[in-house]
Amino acid sequence: MAHAYTPGLKVTRETTIRKIRRLPLLGEVLVEVGDTVTPDTPVARTEVPGDPHTVNIANILGVEPAEIPSHMTVAVGDAVSRGDVIASFSAFLGLVHREARSPADGVIEMISPVTGQVTLREPPLPVEVNAYLAGRVVKVFAREGVAVETIGALVQGIFGVGGETYGRLRVAVDDPATPLRADHLGPKDRGCVVVGGSLISGEAITRAIEVGVAALVAGGIIDRDLIDLLGYDLGVAVTGHEDIAVTLVVTEGFGPMPMAPRTFQLLREMEGKVACVNGATQIRAGVLRPEVIVPHEPRPAGTQVGAPAATGLEPGTLVRLIREPHFGKLAVVRELPADLTIVETEARVRVLRAELADGTVITVPRANVEIMEVN
Repeated sequence: MAHAYTPGLKVTRETTIRKIRRLPLLGEVLVEVGDTVTPDTPVARTEVPGDPHTVNIANILGVEPAEIPSHMTVAVGDAVSRGDVIASFSAFLGLVHREARSPADGVIEMISPVTGQVTLREPPLPVEVNAYLAGRVVKVFAREGVAVETIGALVQGIFGVGGETYGRLRVAVDDPATPLRADHLGPKDRGCVVVGGSLISGEAITRAIEVGVAALVAGGIIDRDLIDLLGYDLGVAVTGHEDIAVTLVVTEGFGPMPMAPRTFQLLREMEGKVACVNGATQIRAGVLRPEVIVPHEPRPAGTQVGAPAATGLEPGTLVRLIREPHFGKLAVVRELPADLTIVETEARVRVLRAELADGTVITVPRANVEIMEVN
């Protein structure tokens, strides 16, 4: 039997989650296999070389490149501060005097008698990688990083902005259709991951930044509010590196969209636990989903941990519609006709019949749905 492979979002109460925490350059690993870590535990560190600066000493002093070594007041490897004299030239009993000064703090890396230039490199920048998850180190990559594993709940979103963060999970609304407003947030939410219902309002984002909320999670967001937050339109891009004070995760789409009841119920069940959140999103090749991970104690031995990943559509599969006129709605697959069907665009495609929450049965192209992997 043929299967239609469809992208899916995971909404899972208990599954094994593994994250690779790797340095951008070779460095030092700070933990060992078997160590227990928390989200803020440093697991590896390195130093990224500072920015280089080139100073044309020959031009500044008005001498030939081959002469500059005799005019240098510093040597390769010397540390200098911004404004320090690094070379000087005097003539006519001091009536002519020129100096070259350091443009930044750093170390003299090269003095070239061929080009007449000196290269100064700023101090290295320390880079430290944290565990991100509360869990256990299961593998060490020598001088590169580690793999951290945990058992926990996993909720993947449609879209997000902002990087990795963590905090105590708090559900601020009573139902998945209620928008998250500014008055839902207060000083008690500092450092928390706050869950709303159908919408993260612009006022709520502003208030969250004021009180120091770590992350906001809800069903939808108004694109204008997102542009106001970032100061520019994202377009089609990879997110997660924005310079913003709060991470946002949207589970359903743009506009007021009630959070899927199962997603809302799962987050409510996890309330009070520490949630690890990452807004990074990539919708092109190498799909990357924003996520909310809540590590917790596993179920008793013998209980299955995590259902197998969905591999195809079949009757009974829960899906989300990702095209108008039913964009964002959830439905259950009822039938998968084998024959090609002519749709409004006059294309011949494979379709499915699905039942919406109100009982309406609709026919849509299979490419217009996304599997909701729920267990």
